[in-house]
Amino acid sequence: MKAKVVYRGKYLNFLEKDGWEFVERAGVSGVVAVVAVTEQGRLILIEQHRVPVNQKVIELPAGLAADMEAFQNESLKDAAHRELFEETGYEAESMELWTEGPLNPGISTHQLTVFRARGLKKTGPGGGDATEDISIHEITLAEVPAWLEACRAQGKGVDPKVYAALFLLAAERQK
Repeated sequence: MKAKVVYRGKYLNFLEKDGWEFVERAGVSGVVAVVAVTEQGRLILIEQHRVPVNQKVIELPAGLAADMEAFQNESLKDAAHRELFEETGYEAESMELWTEGPLNPGISTHQLTVFRARGLKKTGPGGGDATEDISIHEITLAEVPAWLEACRAQGKGVDPKVYAALFLLAAERQK
């Protein structure tokens, strides 16, 4: 049985299938996140206020692919490059596909694709597009866990994908 559209919003469609309610993003080909570490060993994280949880959240640079008319034919890799630059001001020499899978499978159709950025060069201010107010943080890998705890103590949220990135970075170093 195909999912039935219950409601169409500007950015989200609400669906029902077999008694299960869930959402999908309208007009988006995917969701990307970027794990970026500078040559000095600093993990690049962003911070922004998230309305649904009413708090500032520490996150990986991330965003939507093909979400605007200008990016209709954008690949996930191109979206990762674009989002990294928009949010942090960094350009990457390369984007390596690290992993992909369902982002929140109990409520959403979103599939997340995580890229590892390499060969970083700061060429812009970052901070997001006109609809965003993003702060950029560069934290030495060894200091990230304590820094995240300090952020949580200040009442900020920490996206669990940041902890997943630390796990993947540790695995990368052990190879």
